[in-house]
Amino acid sequence: MLPIVRDLLTSFDYEIIEAVTGEDGVRSAAEHQPDLILMDVLLPGIDGYETTRQIKAQPALCRIPIIAVTSYALSGDDVKAFEAGCDAYMAKPVSPLALLAKVREFLP
Repeated sequence: MLPIVRDLLTSFDYEIIEAVTGEDGVRSAAEHQPDLILMDVLLPGIDGYETTRQIKAQPALCRIPIIAVTSYALSGDDVKAFEAGCDAYMAKPVSPLALLAKVREFLP
């Protein structure tokens, strides 16, 4: 996660849990059952699409909203993100305030 995003979210009292790889993301989601996941598409190991599929396939996790936030923004990537199970998609560079607004849509 970018430091600016981490700083922005923590300044609004959101608790942040970070995972570096897709596999770590799946494990962390199962362990912590967060209220929201910000998912990068380009991850070491399994990519963000597959990570999202694995999280959404688990009954205890399938209702966690996932926002894809990625610099990998080619035509059709938003469709791939939604097909994988993401609930929203934001292409970088993303305005910190736009990201905060999107987070607040899911975590009022």
